Amino acid sequence: MAVTRRKLGVGVALAALAGAASAGAVRRRAAPVPGDRRELVFLVHGLGRTPVSMLLLARRLERQGFRAASFGYWSTTGTIRGLSGTLARHVRAAVGDAPAVHFVGHSMGNIIIRGMLAEHRPERVGRVVMLAPPNQGSSTADRYARWIGWLMPHIHDLVTHPESTARTLRLPGDVDVGIIAGLRDGKVQVAETHLEGAREHAVVPCRHTFIMNRRDVQGLITGFLREGSFGLAAAQSGIAAG
Repeated sequence: MAVTRRKLGVGVALAALAGAASAGAVRRRAAPVPGDRRELVFLVHGLGRTPVSMLLLARRLERQGFRAASFGYWSTTGTIRGLSGTLARHVRAAVGDAPAVHFVGHSMGNIIIRGMLAEHRPERVGRVVMLAPPNQGSSTADRYARWIGWLMPHIHDLVTHPESTARTLRLPGDVDVGIIAGLRDGKVQVAETHLEGAREHAVVPCRHTFIMNRRDVQGLITGFLREGSFGLAAAQSGIAAG
């Protein structure tokens, strides 16, 4: 077990360092330009990942006429609620003249977004798309919390206990939320992605880690951010949504 923990420690430390460097670069690109009236989309990656994991999605959003920015964070320190407050500060610094600020999260990034909406809500919040969110907690987190909780403290916020952060954050009733779950996710079950108050829910035949890189998923995201519905994009891709 000591060897396994050392390997986990090295891997997560390297990921955290890469995330810090990547986050700094993306935050510089997120600086508002006076007169830029594009809608802003903030991307929030998952546990153990970096802003680089959202890069292809950011490029697709930029091509679709949005201004994209990523929020990077350390996976080895802090709490979901602390990260939510930090995200809100970055949003306020980046919003500039954007008429609306949307959010797209992956995995734990969605719980950070929910924390921000519940406790640190900035102005001009638009729509939210959640990719593979552990909104009801994750049974995977239940299994691994005792082994890697000392290294990734955020995992304790993602367990299925009724009092966990993931289970207790309330969604404001005036925010349109669309959820995209992976049928073969492997980390977050489809049933664990549902959230009371969400507007739509879609299931795509993919796994957890690279769900944001699928073209059909990117189409669902841009469609929801524009229209508040997966509707046409889902129909074109043959994806069931409702």
